[in-house]
Amino acid sequence: MATKLPSAFSKTRLIELKSIYRDGLLHDSLPFWFPRAVDPEFGGYFTCFDRDGSRLQDDKSVWFQGRMAWTLATAWLEVEQRPEWLEWARSGIDFIERYCFDTDQRMFFSVTRDGLPLRKRRYQFSECFAIIAFSAYSRASGQSRYQDRARKLLADVIHRHRTPGLLPPKVDPETRPMKGLAMPMILLSTAQQLRKHSPDPAYTQIIDECIEEIRTDFLKPEFQCVLETVADDGGFIDTLDGRCVNPGHSIEAGWFILEEARQRGGDSELIKLGCRLIDWSLEIGWDNEHGGLFYFRDAKGLPCTEYWHDMKFWWPHNEAIIATLLAAELTGEARYANWHSRIHEWAYDHFPDKQHGEWFGYLHRDGSLSTPVKGTPYKGAFHVPRMMLLGWQSVQRQLDRIG
Repeated sequence: MATKLPSAFSKTRLIELKSIYRDGLLHDSLPFWFPRAVDPEFGGYFTCFDRDGSRLQDDKSVWFQGRMAWTLATAWLEVEQRPEWLEWARSGIDFIERYCFDTDQRMFFSVTRDGLPLRKRRYQFSECFAIIAFSAYSRASGQSRYQDRARKLLADVIHRHRTPGLLPPKVDPETRPMKGLAMPMILLSTAQQLRKHSPDPAYTQIIDECIEEIRTDFLKPEFQCVLETVADDGGFIDTLDGRCVNPGHSIEAGWFILEEARQRGGDSELIKLGCRLIDWSLEIGWDNEHGGLFYFRDAKGLPCTEYWHDMKFWWPHNEAIIATLLAAELTGEARYANWHSRIHEWAYDHFPDKQHGEWFGYLHRDGSLSTPVKGTPYKGAFHVPRMMLLGWQSVQRQLDRIG
């Protein structure tokens, strides 16, 4: 029989956190976005909003069509079966199918309000978010064709990812062959979402391969960090790109691995690996002077050249809240509860807009507001509501364990 873990949090604190995350999801974040983000004429979602929710532009971010449809379908599946959530999710799904695929079956990155193509990138992030949206909506609606669509689209993404020459390279591979953390990380999460709605050993194989690639190629004990970019064989590249650490990304990868450990009944090796990613990323990413998480760090401690390197963005703090909750849940260690309190308090002191709701996205290093916008092509109804939902669920599991 497994040893019952001690609680890293007091019961009083868990009850308080449950209220914060549950009420934040249901009465703050989701109501800010919906229904104002839903386009009643062409379908799909707007994301560009000023502080008070007034729209700044009508062009649509394609990866957010998938992200926001996933958010709504998942809320319907895991919170409450509100008819409007499923209806709004269908709006995004229909828009994706009607307007967001190019003739080569790659997806656009942005389109006009009425679905005309604007921009297409070499990255396959739009595809991955469409996959998780199709999968969640398939289960919510009971229409199996969307799960079939998700499965086929994932196969296409993996084929393009693993076949040299099918996607334009960022850097000439003859001169400097390299790869990024983003793809194994997003494929790991994408396969987890598909497996949740349609159990298939093939998804677990993809997950295992992605975790192993992160472990062997991107985790660097000599620097005690997780690199964003490495050589094709996992070797260190001593350049600005090669030394770049994105604490938010590596923390996110860490909690994906912890979630896999949880799904496997508390796999101890995966818990150790996920916690190592999180530990190193918090250590290198936390700003000891002003608090909050830096956006970029250099593996060798050298200066970063991106002008936003010391800004505080919303989403790394969302990921860190999820990660420390999961680490506390799976290990029972008080240090993760302490880290969670530090991150949670800093984030909730600085990001939420107490007047108009939801979170600001972009702060200066000292926590002062950089811009009051609430939504952009890169910020919509995804990171904040996902944090609130997963935070609520983790806290509830810990409360259930305490009894």
